[in-house]
Amino acid sequence: MPELITPTTRLHRAWLDARDDWGRGVHQDGSGLHPDDDVDSPDGFAAWVARLCRSADPAVEQEPGRVHCTYWWIVEDGTVLGAIALRHVLNDFLLRAGGHIGYGIRPAARRRGLAAFALGEVLRHAKQLGLDRVLITCNVDNEASRRTIERHGGVQEDVRDTELGRIRRYWITL
Repeated sequence: MPELITPTTRLHRAWLDARDDWGRGVHQDGSGLHPDDDVDSPDGFAAWVARLCRSADPAVEQEPGRVHCTYWWIVEDGTVLGAIALRHVLNDFLLRAGGHIGYGIRPAARRRGLAAFALGEVLRHAKQLGLDRVLITCNVDNEASRRTIERHGGVQEDVRDTELGRIRRYWITL
């Protein structure tokens, strides 16, 4: 049974396997991975995991352009299947294009309902955080994500061209 866990160095090898399934250098929605993060070395991976965990702490000042965010990995039997992130507030970019929640499922684990499971769990966390509604976006060509968002009550506000490409913007009332 899949579960959401806080990122941990304990799963370094499993995370690298998931990354390699995506492909090196491929953007992974919801992962918090930046192009310059060194995730191959144990020290670099530990630094990245520590940054992900610190980003949820409201007492820790965020980098310019970043907001507080809680990250989880979707894990089953020690295998990293994907990631999901809950941004605590929206800045201009997130309101325009990124939304409160981003998620990605590794290619080998798709079509199992993992995104729907993870989104349902994170919507409960969003409500506990005090949000009354969340914005979620997806690429216009991503039918699986569209269905997942709509299944959780997403109401499409619009379709627009953004820095992330052409996206659908949905609001979910909590």
